[in-house]
Amino acid sequence: MKLAFVGLGQAGGKIVDRFLAYDARHGRGFVESAIAINTAAADLGGLDHVPERNRVLLGKSRVQGHGVGADNELAAEIAHESSEELRNAVDSVSVAEIDAFLLVAGLGGGTGSGAGPVLARELKQVYTEPVYALGILPGDEEGGIYTMNAARSLPTYAREVDNLLLFDNDAWRETGESMEGGFEHINGELVQRFGVLFGAGEYADGNPVAEGVVDSSEIINTLAGGGISTLGYASSPVDTATAEVDSASATNQITSLVRQAVLGRLTMPCEPRGIERALVVVSGPSAYLNRKGIERARSWIEDETGSLEVRGGDYPVENADRVSVAVMLSGVQNAPRIDAIKERGVEAKERMEKREAESGDQLEELVESDELDSLM
Repeated sequence: MKLAFVGLGQAGGKIVDRFLAYDARHGRGFVESAIAINTAAADLGGLDHVPERNRVLLGKSRVQGHGVGADNELAAEIAHESSEELRNAVDSVSVAEIDAFLLVAGLGGGTGSGAGPVLARELKQVYTEPVYALGILPGDEEGGIYTMNAARSLPTYAREVDNLLLFDNDAWRETGESMEGGFEHINGELVQRFGVLFGAGEYADGNPVAEGVVDSSEIINTLAGGGISTLGYASSPVDTATAEVDSASATNQITSLVRQAVLGRLTMPCEPRGIERALVVVSGPSAYLNRKGIERARSWIEDETGSLEVRGGDYPVENADRVSVAVMLSGVQNAPRIDAIKERGVEAKERMEKREAESGDQLEELVESDELDSLM
C-alpha cells in the first residue's frame, strides 16, 4: 500500500521518522512521501529521516516556533489560519502514486490533536484518496491535560477521517521503563506492527507473488466503513534450512499466530466480538504460507468476532526468518479504554474549571482588599 505520511506534532513526527527508517531497512516501499508538521522548531530539528524540505513550521507569528504548550484549541486556530501553507506542503505529494493519506499524531498533545482534524478536512475537500489517521492515546501518567485533549480529539478525528487507527500507550508501556525509554520502545512496536500491514501488496525485486494477494484495495475496503480500528500482531521463527516444509505444521502455525494476534495485545485493547470488518495478512517465506492455513484463520476470526466481512491473504518475504501475522479489526464497538479516557477527560476538565474559578475568586478578593486599603 502506497501512503503519503503526515506526522503532526512531536509524537507524529517521530513516528513518521521511524516509518521511513523501517521502510528503507526492510525494502517494503509503502512510504511514498513523508511530511512533518509542527509548531515547535526544536521538534522538527530533531528528526533524522524526514527531508528538510518536507518539515513545515506552523504559527511562526503566533508562537515563534516554541509550540502551543498542549493547547489544542490554539493549534486548531493556527491550522485554520495556515490552511494555504498546509495545502502547499501537501502539494509536493505525487497523488497519482499513492493509495491514501495517513495522518500520524499523538492525541494528547497540542499540535497533533488540534491541527490534525483541520488538515484532514482540507485534504478531503481537495483529494479523492482516503484520509486515515493513526492516533496515539496518551498514558494516564502523562497528565490530565493530555487525557482531556485525547477525549476532545477522539470524536473530532473519527468524524473528519475515513478511519481512525488507534495505538494505546498505556497498553504498551513496560513496568519500570522511563518515560523517554518507554516512548522509544512503544514507537518501535507500533512501527513494526503497522509496517507489516502497510507493506502488504508492495513487492520487492526477487519476492514471489502471493497465492492469495493482499493489496491496497483489501486494506481500503476493510477500512471503508469508517469508525475505529485496532491491530493485532504475532510472529514465530521458522527453520529456513529445512528443504521440505510440512503442510500441516505450516497450517497450524498460521492459525495459532492468528489466535495470538486477536486475543493477545492489540494496539488498542477492545472486545473482538462485534467488530464489523477484519483483515488478516500473513507474511514470511513462501514455503510456510499456505492457503489452507489462511482460510482456517479467516473462519476462526469470523467465529470469534461475528463478522461476515473478513478478508485475508499472504505476503511472501523470501529473506525472512519468521512467519508474521497482522490482523486488523475495524469498526470497533466495545473499547473500555476509550470510555475511560472520555470519563477522565470530563473529570480533568471539571478540575481545571474549578481551579480557574477558585483563582478568579482569589483574584477578586485581592482586588477588593486593595480597593479597601486605598480608602483607609
